[in-house]
Amino acid sequence: MPISRAELLADDAAALIDQLCERWSDAKEVDRAGDPVRVEFDNGTCYLQAKPDRLLVVVEAVDDDHHNTLEGQVDNALDELKGVELDIVWEA
Repeated sequence: MPISRAELLADDAAALIDQLCERWSDAKEVDRAGDPVRVEFDNGTCYLQAKPDRLLVVVEAVDDDHHNTLEGQVDNALDELKGVELDIVWEA
C-alpha cells in the first residue's frame, strides 16, 4: 500500500483542516473525532493532523495509480485554500 506524507508550515493548521473537511464533505467518510482526522475516499485515505506550526498530511491508497490520483486531489485542494500559500513536498 503506497503511502506519502507532507509537512506544511501553517499558522493555523486546525483552520486548514476545517476548510479541507468542508471541501471534502462528499467524501466516503470524514472522521473528525480522532487525531489525526481521517478522510476516506473511494481510492484511498487522507489523514490530517494539526501541530502548533504545521499541518501533517498523509495519503495512502491500495496501489500506485490510485495513490497518484489521490495525492493529486489532495495537492489541488491544498493549493486552492483561500488566503493560504503552501509549498507542498510529498515524501514516500
